[in-house]
Amino acid sequence: MADEQTTAAEQGAAQPKTQFALQRIYLKDLSYESPMGVEAFRKQWKPGVNQELNTKAAKVDDGLYEVVLTLTITVKIEEETAFLVEVQQAGLFAVTGLENQQLTQVLNTVCPNILFPYAREAVDNVVTKGGFPALMLPPVNFDALFAQAVAQAKQQAEAGAESVN
Repeated sequence: MADEQTTAAEQGAAQPKTQFALQRIYLKDLSYESPMGVEAFRKQWKPGVNQELNTKAAKVDDGLYEVVLTLTITVKIEEETAFLVEVQQAGLFAVTGLENQQLTQVLNTVCPNILFPYAREAVDNVVTKGGFPALMLPPVNFDALFAQAVAQAKQQAEAGAESVN
């Protein structure tokens, strides 16, 4: 029985300890434009909202990563842009003990999930300060987006391999 406990302890010591910690959340960039000016307020408010999002992760130091979530919101009235907001919400995350695929998934799902509410709040604040009605963006399923991106990359790799043969 002592041999079994020693073996389990050795196995636990052999595996790297996984750690995840948020170090800091900060606003990296914020841009707002209202190209229609006062004309936007003179038209009937039936906006068309287009939302684009992107995430980038960069290694800052051993086990330390900067993740930047970029949200670009374009709101049009008829065919004219009423306003455009771009927010780069960033975070510094300490992540250790994860392999390449696991690390990539955490940086592209868990981290953006943490950053999104801050980016959404920044968008809402700047839009209302611009004189427009509040714009509460719906939640985003970053796990589904990541799975879709992985599947798409796999299809492209397979298509590229077929074209080489």
